[in-house]
Amino acid sequence: MGKNQAEDASLYQNGKTTPFSLKEKLALWAISWLGYLAIRLLGPTLRVSITYEPGSENEPITRPAIYCFWHRCVFPAVYLFRNHDIRVLTSRSYDGEYIARIIERLGYRAIRGSSSRGAVQSLRELRRELEGGEFVAFTIDGPRGPRYVAKPGPIHLARVTGAPIFSFYVAPEKAWVLNSWDAFLIPKPFSRVHCHIRSPIKVPVGSDHQQSLARMQFELEEAKRLAEAAVSGASGVTTSNG
Repeated sequence: MGKNQAEDASLYQNGKTTPFSLKEKLALWAISWLGYLAIRLLGPTLRVSITYEPGSENEPITRPAIYCFWHRCVFPAVYLFRNHDIRVLTSRSYDGEYIARIIERLGYRAIRGSSSRGAVQSLRELRRELEGGEFVAFTIDGPRGPRYVAKPGPIHLARVTGAPIFSFYVAPEKAWVLNSWDAFLIPKPFSRVHCHIRSPIKVPVGSDHQQSLARMQFELEEAKRLAEAAVSGASGVTTSNG
């Protein structure tokens, strides 16, 4: 999806597509530019380090590939992996619209869909992208949670395309924590930030779905635990609301 399509998108509600009102369009314009500028201004101040487990060295380079991470670390992750033309599933909602606009300005491509509404169509679109040799990314507990509960979409796509799944997490040493369902993190300027990328997992044809989903859940949890340990020296990330 190109930028013009994202700009002209509509709100999906109750099974119908409803055009944005003028007030909503103005708010979307302001929010998306503020979000983009915040990432562009804060991002360069972050002191980034990355741990690559065997098989994940220098990602994103594997084509096709599926990347999964928890929603709360979207801010540093979007900055870290910008300008790779990664396809990202964004929800058909007002929140999804401004996220799509922000990430497309940072070199991503938004694929509009949802884990609940239009899921089959969204997975078909992502399958086509993978079969074309592209990168695909999921905020795996988004768009509305529950927090830290992985959804099964990547398992299906990995099974039918053969693409590996890379789980990762980006942990800031110091961050503002928003009062949101995901406890969204905004790194503080000049904070240390560590990204931990797990070794890829494969989902063979005929593999047990629940076992594969449990494996991906474990990989996501380990990526978070190890990234947080790298910046805090303990089991949790050092964060602040102040």
